[in-house]
Amino acid sequence: MILQNYLVYKNLLCYSLLIMAKTALVTGILGQDGPYLAKLLLDKGYKVYGVTRRYSNPNFENLEYVGVHGKIQYVEGDMTDESSLMNLIKSLRPDEVYNLAAQSFVGSSWDLAKMTTEVNSLGVLYLLNAIKYFSPTTRFYQASTSEMFGTSHINGVQDDNTPFYPRSPYGVSKVYAYWMTVNFRESFGLFTANGILFNHESPIRGIQFVTRKITDGVARIKLGLAEEIRLGNLDARRDWGFAGDYVEAMYLMLQQEQPGDYIVGTGESHSVKEFVEAAFRHVGITNWQDYVKQDPRFMRPAEVPDLKSNPKETMDKLGWKPKVNFDELVAMMVDADVKRLEALKK
Repeated sequence: MILQNYLVYKNLLCYSLLIMAKTALVTGILGQDGPYLAKLLLDKGYKVYGVTRRYSNPNFENLEYVGVHGKIQYVEGDMTDESSLMNLIKSLRPDEVYNLAAQSFVGSSWDLAKMTTEVNSLGVLYLLNAIKYFSPTTRFYQASTSEMFGTSHINGVQDDNTPFYPRSPYGVSKVYAYWMTVNFRESFGLFTANGILFNHESPIRGIQFVTRKITDGVARIKLGLAEEIRLGNLDARRDWGFAGDYVEAMYLMLQQEQPGDYIVGTGESHSVKEFVEAAFRHVGITNWQDYVKQDPRFMRPAEVPDLKSNPKETMDKLGWKPKVNFDELVAMMVDADVKRLEALKK
């Protein structure tokens, strides 16, 4: 009888925990931030749904790197297809939606301006409409970006009072999404939050982004697999942090009593040249100039010279701060690329 009662209690407890478990829908699950966010949510007991496109051939490498591939339930959806997003929200009614999906490579946004707009702008409108109609209690996070500021700054930094001045189709598309997120909050009472994230990197950053291009190139040079790295503007400065830290800020935004918009960054900026120097220094190469070639093909049509955050208000409100500093971030990425390339050589 005691054993039987214990089993009944255990089953009821498991059922209760299942019922109480929060659900989160994450778009852009295959990118850089998605895997780190999924791990964070899974560790907190969430059931995580990751959106993949029906006609794509999903690459789960990033999710495997973080160790969450087999723990996520994948659902089909398309940011350019409003009906698919409506069906997702209607069927799942998640507690939280994290919209990380985007055409996020700034350079490509000039050649893919229409697609960038459809995914980054209209896709957000479709998601917000779906939440409004079918799941108005869902909390919504929109991945905004420091590229919305462009050349605008106040005393050399960007904060909550800095006006937007985007300098690329990518930045323009994100400004639309930002204001649509605000408007749905103010017009319909939805819990929506914008995270204006400054540049954040990791070992699973896309190889087309300059930071990963640098660390991959340095690793190849160190292992004798390459002789040079071709880069664009070495003087551009960015506020670089670790993606694994920044997803914690995303999560905290949706746990607040009231919705809002937040600046997420480290509060310091470094040039591309400094990133290059740090990467070469980490592998013991001091004459980095011998290996780096500037190539006009990688120059932006309209450059953004410096992005530097003032995240004090966010740190105070959320109780958040980055844990990984600049040199640690560079070292982490270089080490990961060296390890990856060494494995391929075997």
